[in-house]
Amino acid sequence: MSGKGLMKFLSIFAACGLALACVTAGAQETAKIGFVSTERILRDAAPAKAAQQKLEQEVSRRDKELQDMAARLKSLSERLDRDAAVTPEADRLRRQREYAESEKEYQRKQREFREDLNQRRNEELSQILDKANRVIKQIAEQEKYDIILQEAVFASPRVDITDKVLRALTNGKP
Repeated sequence: MSGKGLMKFLSIFAACGLALACVTAGAQETAKIGFVSTERILRDAAPAKAAQQKLEQEVSRRDKELQDMAARLKSLSERLDRDAAVTPEADRLRRQREYAESEKEYQRKQREFREDLNQRRNEELSQILDKANRVIKQIAEQEKYDIILQEAVFASPRVDITDKVLRALTNGKP
């Protein structure tokens, strides 16, 4: 098991232990447990969809530039291959160097694009999770939950409050 997988297992195990402790702590009192699917929040919440559209708009120009650059490189490569037999050696070497430099530039821009996109996506996801956590806390306080889990191997639909959280994120009210 990888370190990340082990940490996730241990956190789930600890949460289950805490839930069990809450249930057994008061023989008279039953604990109120809830579950929220973070995956569904990040996929279905109105702020998540808006963030996705915003990101697509932000990156569309750079993505188009990279696609155009890739098409030019392909065309240049095909021309180099096609004209290799009839091009003087000095011109062929110069064109190959220019192609290699252009390809390096393309790869650099592509790598920067991916890094920037990942950073922006992480920023947007972080904001969505912050909003969702505030909403979850409000619901927990208003409805007197003892614990709300966000990761679980299994959660009964009976304790799943994801739909409430999604509605609250859309309407602005839990």
